[in-house]
Amino acid sequence: MDSKGGAFFSQTRVGKDGKHFQLLKFRTMRPASESKGQLTVGKDPRITKVGHTLRKYKLDEIPQLFNILKGDMSVVGPRPEVPKYVALYNEEQKKVLAVRPGLTDLASIEYINENEVLSKSTNPEETYIKEIMPHKLKLNLVYIKKQSFFFDLQLIFRTIKKII
Repeated sequence: MDSKGGAFFSQTRVGKDGKHFQLLKFRTMRPASESKGQLTVGKDPRITKVGHTLRKYKLDEIPQLFNILKGDMSVVGPRPEVPKYVALYNEEQKKVLAVRPGLTDLASIEYINENEVLSKSTNPEETYIKEIMPHKLKLNLVYIKKQSFFFDLQLIFRTIKKII
């Protein structure tokens, strides 16, 4: 690592049935970066040099395999969100909390470069809340309706293809 601090980052996320859990990632930002906001925008100066590479290839997500083994997450399912944004969900959007969150989903594939999209906004958080988050949640609801073993396999392969 090119900054002080531990190799892992833990963050409270909302899982199935609204239960909170600690999502694990490899740390890609300088310590105490979260106090400056939970969204990453463009070439965020809080991201370490090694962090850029880990994020580019989604390697920072590998520790979430422990979340999967623990039962907090599955491989495919709506990405778990932080409580701050879940509090803004309407009743329809809360339906995504009926399934176990996942490592990848339709929204992860479509918004693989979300931080670049947010970097073009004059108010990234407002753009996230009013545009990106509602669209991601619509995609998550589509996933819930189409959920099957073969659809999950398709999403896993599409994710790998996007990363490579």
